[in-house]
Amino acid sequence: MVRHKMLAKTSRIVALCSVANFINAADRVIMPIAIVPMTDEFKWSLHWQGWILSAFAFGYFTSQIIGACAANRFGGKLVLLFAVFLWSVSTTITPLLATSVPALIFCRVLLGLGEGLGLPTIFHIFAHSVPIEERSRAFGYLVAAGSVGQFAASVLCPHLAWQTGFYLFGTLGILWVLIWLVLYHDGSSTSADDIPLFVPKVTNTNVQWCEFVSHWPLWALYIAHFAMNWSNYIIMQWLPTYLARNLGANKESISLTAVPYVVNSLTGIRHFADTLVLRRWTVLSVRRLMTTLGLLGPGISLLAFCAVDNMLAAVIIVSISMGMCACNSAGHLSNHADIAPNHAGVTFAISNTLATIPGILCGPLTAELVTQSHGRWFPVFVLAAGINFTGAVIYVSQSSASQVL
Repeated sequence: MVRHKMLAKTSRIVALCSVANFINAADRVIMPIAIVPMTDEFKWSLHWQGWILSAFAFGYFTSQIIGACAANRFGGKLVLLFAVFLWSVSTTITPLLATSVPALIFCRVLLGLGEGLGLPTIFHIFAHSVPIEERSRAFGYLVAAGSVGQFAASVLCPHLAWQTGFYLFGTLGILWVLIWLVLYHDGSSTSADDIPLFVPKVTNTNVQWCEFVSHWPLWALYIAHFAMNWSNYIIMQWLPTYLARNLGANKESISLTAVPYVVNSLTGIRHFADTLVLRRWTVLSVRRLMTTLGLLGPGISLLAFCAVDNMLAAVIIVSISMGMCACNSAGHLSNHADIAPNHAGVTFAISNTLATIPGILCGPLTAELVTQSHGRWFPVFVLAAGINFTGAVIYVSQSSASQVL
């Protein structure tokens, strides 16, 4: 009976958090799709389009570490409630503020702030509410829900009035807040019905913050993550605009931007990587191979992408790019646990914060490059490929599988 109650509680927590991540991911891709008809209506220059798209990353960049600290201090229920409410309200009011570019940019920053608080808080909740033997599946459902959210928004939004997508997913988030208030309770008792916690022991508590930026194997992770996100932000922020303006995509064709997200989520590269380790490849060799594939593959794909002139080929190439990008999960993203097993959460928070910088830069920098090149996108894709290639070289030459902290 006790075990049954534990499983029911765990399932409820995982389901609620997975739905929150579904909404999180969906809200993130609405604007890159909606900005095409919004630009037609409000006559924004490419310069302002870039700032509107990048505004999200300014908020996201500043709130991730804050989210983790706030969850520890105030509890996961309250912080996640605030996070989802903030990003949902900002999504809902976006159409109302669209006539003012400064107000719209501020609204997008608020969206980033809310979403930046969300995932660290969910990690905190899982660590304190989900038994260790259930966590792999819990994180699997969480990540899958995010991919489904991106897919759903990419399929639905092009077929709706641009305002409707914001209202739909924003209202869904506010409804989630009400359900969260009713169904989730922070575990504060010590009865037998509570789910047992498992917190790994930290063998070295004297690591100073400077240690996290004093080792090249750590910088190899940070740089690889930065490079990976540069090409990802180019695709997420600008793919619908590129397809519409350069390849003449209509509303139905824009829905094809959902395909790369599906390919990324279905790529089962982790099983392949585990097989290589079982076949006596060293862990470091596997990490370097997967990261090389995950960075060079998208880099080459982006160079090929700018040479195609039809919709089908463009979507296929971007899908290949996103599929290859999935290799990084078995590469540098998994390498955190190898080189900093007791501090992987901190190293990942630092890495993910630095890797948000491309989201800040990609909007205005892409707009500037295209404008200076008289409408040509070739410099944008060359820059992305160059960053990916550089990241791969640095990771292969500087990475390690031995503990450095």
